[in-house]
Amino acid sequence: MSEPTLLILAAGMGSRYGGLKQLDPMGPHGETVLDYSVFDALRGGFKKVVFVIRRDFEEEFKSKVGSKFDQKVTVEYAFQSLDDLPAGFTVPEGRVKPWGTTQAVLAAESKIDGPFAMINADDFYGRDAFAKLAANLGTLHPKDGKTQYSMVGFQLRKTLSEHGSVSRGVCTSKDGKLTTVTEMTKIFKTPTGASNQEDPQNPVELSGDELVSMNFWGFTTDLFPQLHIAFEDFLKQHGEDPKSESYIPKVVDALIQSGQAEVEVLETTSSWFGITYPEDKNVVVESIKQLTDNGEYPSPLWA
Repeated sequence: MSEPTLLILAAGMGSRYGGLKQLDPMGPHGETVLDYSVFDALRGGFKKVVFVIRRDFEEEFKSKVGSKFDQKVTVEYAFQSLDDLPAGFTVPEGRVKPWGTTQAVLAAESKIDGPFAMINADDFYGRDAFAKLAANLGTLHPKDGKTQYSMVGFQLRKTLSEHGSVSRGVCTSKDGKLTTVTEMTKIFKTPTGASNQEDPQNPVELSGDELVSMNFWGFTTDLFPQLHIAFEDFLKQHGEDPKSESYIPKVVDALIQSGQAEVEVLETTSSWFGITYPEDKNVVVESIKQLTDNGEYPSPLWA
């Protein structure tokens, strides 16, 4: 098996947060959330890190983030751009942002030659989650005509913000296999659980116990031809919408429903936490401090 790669999606600006939260210090010695993801990935056995970023903050990102790791692990960069489209497609007038996580993963295709994990740059997943997924990657071989992937799942109530809505891929599973992923983009915390308010006239009430995808996936290179097809189909249907985005969870759900893929759901003892709004930062800082005080992480992280 090729050595596992960690693919980190870091091209987003964090519009609701108001800045480059990927570069915001969270740890006791100024560590970012990204620092902890790479640290946990190395402990889990990953040998290469690929960052998907944008050209406009390439130098800042490399100097503040990538330079920390290039003596510890192989580091490469891929670039997501608005006009990186399949032949025959053009950017519609008025569109200013790239096309979502499907396009971001495709941007890294030339950098990946074996099994890989995909994560968000601004989410904290934890040591056990990385260890579980790293061990699982070696088992991902086609079976019964289906590609085999995996996902680390988290409980919805533990991924909500006190300060506004969040987007989550709400999942169902059976016998340890993912059966559906429904992208819900306006989930608010409520006294009894949560409520998806995309359509305020028809809110979807949630218990909070639901399994959700936090974009921590295990894939093989079999995914890339599937993504090319899915992205072109998306552009044909939604390419003229200046705000449309193609999301990995939706693509994975379509692959499951069409019988092309099977996805194992991995359980973890790790707690997820992340930042959607500036007010979320204090919770993340305190959570990292507790993990550090408990000996889960050295301080400073990269001594």
